[in-house]
Amino acid sequence: MKVIKRDGHIVDYDKEKIEIAIGKANAEVIEEERATPNEIKKIIKYIESLNKKRILVEDIQDIIEIKLMEAKRYELAKHYIVYRYTRALVRKSNTTDESILSLIRKENMELNKGSKNTTLAGMQRDYIAGEVSKDLTRRMLLPYKISNAHDEGILYFHDMDYFIQPIFNSSLINLEDMLDNGTVINNELIESPKSFQEACTIMMQIIACCSANQYGGISLEIKVLGKYLRKSHDNLMKRFKTILGSNYDRHLLKELVDNELSVELESGVKILERGVKTLLGNHGNTPLITFFLNLDSNDTYIKENAMIIESILHLRYEGIKNDKGIYVALNVPKLVYVLDENNCLKGGKYDYLTELALKCSAKRMEPVYVSAQKMRENYEGNVFAPMGYHSFLSPWKDETGTYRFRGRFNQGIVTINLAQIGILAEEDETKFWELLDERLDLCREALMCRHHALLGTTSDISPIHWQYGAIARLGKGEKIDKYLRNGYSTLSLGYIGLYEATKLIKGVSHTDEEKGLPFAKRVVSYMKDKCLAWKKETGLGFVLYGTSNATISNELAKIDLEKFGKIKDVTDKGYYTNGYDVDGREKLSAFDKINFASSLQNSTLGGSCTDIEVGNTDMEAMRKVLKYMYENLQYGEFNIKNDYCYACGYEGEIPINKELEWECPKCGNKDQNKLYIVRRYHDLIEDDLWSLERIKEIKERANNI
Repeated sequence: MKVIKRDGHIVDYDKEKIEIAIGKANAEVIEEERATPNEIKKIIKYIESLNKKRILVEDIQDIIEIKLMEAKRYELAKHYIVYRYTRALVRKSNTTDESILSLIRKENMELNKGSKNTTLAGMQRDYIAGEVSKDLTRRMLLPYKISNAHDEGILYFHDMDYFIQPIFNSSLINLEDMLDNGTVINNELIESPKSFQEACTIMMQIIACCSANQYGGISLEIKVLGKYLRKSHDNLMKRFKTILGSNYDRHLLKELVDNELSVELESGVKILERGVKTLLGNHGNTPLITFFLNLDSNDTYIKENAMIIESILHLRYEGIKNDKGIYVALNVPKLVYVLDENNCLKGGKYDYLTELALKCSAKRMEPVYVSAQKMRENYEGNVFAPMGYHSFLSPWKDETGTYRFRGRFNQGIVTINLAQIGILAEEDETKFWELLDERLDLCREALMCRHHALLGTTSDISPIHWQYGAIARLGKGEKIDKYLRNGYSTLSLGYIGLYEATKLIKGVSHTDEEKGLPFAKRVVSYMKDKCLAWKKETGLGFVLYGTSNATISNELAKIDLEKFGKIKDVTDKGYYTNGYDVDGREKLSAFDKINFASSLQNSTLGGSCTDIEVGNTDMEAMRKVLKYMYENLQYGEFNIKNDYCYACGYEGEIPINKELEWECPKCGNKDQNKLYIVRRYHDLIEDDLWSLERIKEIKERANNI
């Protein structure tokens, strides 16, 4: 018999450990209350009679407690429970201590295999604070069953390292209010800007301050800046009219104004694009910022907005020089470009911008695309920015009946591990649904922990958000509670492993139209209905979210591998598929992949993302796919391979060899320090810190174009 320990390690069963544990509890009670050697033997015999191949250490301890109670050793049972609890506290403390010390000693390099480079001092400081926060959260703030469910891979309680503070997740900040009506940063009044460049500078200050006082992503609508570009234009007109005098030449005036405006436009956009990339927040890393590029036909300043978008796309196409002087892709700010009737490559006025966006995507993987047509179908006729990356709000109306999206946010995310349910169901679909029900209830309770942790928070926790316009204009000391209720902010139920669950229950991929897809649709629809029921019951903004996170994907798969061993197409990969993602090894055309995603996106309105893997950068093929996206897919992106070898100057895809190493196809260079590798990994563009799990997943991806 094997024993599965709390950290997932599997060890041989050893009855002496049971004897020692009961013996230590025996020593704490009077002789009459002690378990006799015969009673201890009976407990051991019962455990061994279960004939289990594997047993959790917690199950052994539960049996000991029950058997001591049955033997009427109540006082002893109480001491054993106290002993067990005390050991748990020591174990958790030691785990945290060792985790922190191994980071400082640079022994735990697994921590350096993600979006956080923990060799940097600022990142180390944030990680150390996060580890302490997680420890307190597990032991004191979360109910035991929630923290235990997280540790067992039943669910994933996102951002546990920030739970100790009453701060929220991603947001769509109200930039328009902050620029038009002014704001306050570090007790300094920031008045409404008088020009485009000033507006960009203030916007950067807002980004820096907001990102330091929340976690997750922040989105900003670029069309808000159109008004200020026109102000700059009008200011330049007045200035040059004065310089030229009353008998000015109109053509000369226009030329002078256009030239000066072009310089200011480029300077302002550089402040935003380059500024975000070089910004380090309080968390030690670059904030996750998204610019929403929307050519709204009803926008008074659409002409100016088009000019700003064009400048942003040109700058992004150019790239930024890295530490070796090579122009590379920017991974932040993320660009989300909206396809609408005026720019969907059907002869619209702004098709030229979409052509530029597509050219930019083919070289730099940005922007990603949102279909205004599909958004209007899904969100009661509205088009609005995601919060950060692909996390979306639900429609919400204020007291006047007006839809409002700016100034809203997400309270937090909890992700359910569907793959583990599939494993435990053992091909029994009835059992799968029973387990799903139980675990959804647990996820609801975990999300309510998020909600209750924020209730009662006052606006003083982050004045930039709550007092000075990013979210609200509350008074000092005023509670934020009304923004947590009535669906104003969202609570996201994420899910991971739909492909694996379908494979385990139906024996086929969830793309299989006969058996797999109907099952996957029922699962996703069921979870969506649960969210709606919770929303109706509580008045809170529960939404279903297709989790897209490499770290979570790897961690949950690792837990299940240690618990259940290798299972083909499930735990043997080293990762789980995110949300309703297609398994990367499946060979689907881009159109088939979009069709599949479109059948599930309506049930995952809290956010979802579809990647199109591009093997050959064929612009005409990409153009056809983009048109198809507009008609069928709410949120999609192209994954391009555009790497660079510093040893020989090769530019293009650098493949992964059999030893799971990047190897230049031109000169054979395998030194990662002399290779620039850029890949999109679940909506994030990354160019460093590749773990073996990530490399394996990338190598197995099949191209869609």
